[in-house]
Amino acid sequence: MLFLVGLLTMISIEDLYQIFKSYPSVQTDTRMLKEGDIFFALKGANFNGNLFANQALGKGAVYAVVDELVGDINPDRMILVDDVLHTLQMLAKHHRQQFNIPFIAITGSNGKTTTKELIHAVLCSSFKTYTTIGNLNNHIGIPLTLLKIKSDAEMAVIEMGANHQKEIESYCQYALPTHGIITNAGKAHLEGFGGEAGVKKGKGELYDYLRNAGGAVFVMWDYDYLRDISKGIREIFSYGTAEADIIGQPIPGASFLEMGFTKGTSIKSIKTQLVGDYNFPNVLAAVAVGKYFNIADEKIKAAIENYTPTNSRSQMVEKGGNKIIMDAYNANPSSMKAAIENFAHLKQAEKKVLILGAMAELGEESLDEHQSIVELIKKYNWNQVVLVGGDFLKISHPYLSFANSMEAKRWFDKTRFNGCYILVKGSRSMQMEKILE
Repeated sequence: MLFLVGLLTMISIEDLYQIFKSYPSVQTDTRMLKEGDIFFALKGANFNGNLFANQALGKGAVYAVVDELVGDINPDRMILVDDVLHTLQMLAKHHRQQFNIPFIAITGSNGKTTTKELIHAVLCSSFKTYTTIGNLNNHIGIPLTLLKIKSDAEMAVIEMGANHQKEIESYCQYALPTHGIITNAGKAHLEGFGGEAGVKKGKGELYDYLRNAGGAVFVMWDYDYLRDISKGIREIFSYGTAEADIIGQPIPGASFLEMGFTKGTSIKSIKTQLVGDYNFPNVLAAVAVGKYFNIADEKIKAAIENYTPTNSRSQMVEKGGNKIIMDAYNANPSSMKAAIENFAHLKQAEKKVLILGAMAELGEESLDEHQSIVELIKKYNWNQVVLVGGDFLKISHPYLSFANSMEAKRWFDKTRFNGCYILVKGSRSMQMEKILE
């Protein structure tokens, strides 16, 4: 229940939504606040947004939504609620319910942000499409994403990240997706999910919701486990290397991913600006979504070929006479192994340097998973291997080692590589991109 402090008048989410319609911009951080925003005073383990409510009003917020009355009270511009986060989510749900358009939810252990960006690029070629900005894919980011969708929307693509079970299920309650994609369910956030089986169950909550809601899913048909957990869903549109609605294959050997198609599209081939064949399922998913929504083949091809990766996701950058593959936004055992193997088989790279940061959130399996990465590295020939931080420091290996990315940067700057291909990968917490700054 909500009420306006000044008027002491009870209002509902519907009434709050009328305020939002007049001031359709929401902010949770006073540092980014603009005049005319509604400020939602969120709380966390180490912060309390209620303490900044008056500051937000002073900076131009039209209202502050709070769940504690702290300090000086502005009776005309504060909205007191039981729980600010829950109110934000319910406001987002109410806004979502105003639309009768496809809402495509994307989750998975690896590749969900790249897949989201590719699908957004394809859909934008023919529809007014809104999507998650960056990786605002959690219990705060998803409602903020929903509230940014304007009345002219024809499509929406919502990324959902999760590190424990029931999280995706909760997101679906206010995002209300009509379509869904699970990119994969591998070894990621093992600590929170309780093992690999828990990851599959947690990601599968998207399928569970769509099965009950009569929705549709896009399924990578090569993955038996996705086939299994998608059973019973009303509409399944498949993509893969065989037996699918859209069939394609990566063309091996190139620096950037190239792929050809044999079923479901007249597109003969696509040359992407993405590094790594492990991006093949991500591109194939975007083609499948485009075909499903009847986008012309030439528009699909152009959208994907013109997509340029950013934010250290499968980027190829040139620096100091070297070609550097920046894939340092995130890492888990599945994505790490795929990146290493792809790099090892890159034919045109004669001198290869591997710089890997430790993986996070692996729980009791962490040491074994890091040792497994070391054993994989040993199978190939490298000019140099550098392992940085975390559990790489706790296991035995013959490679150069640093405690953190700043130590690695100092070594990298002094070494002055030239004419090398260099792969930089690690979990976000390792900040591996700093090595190149």
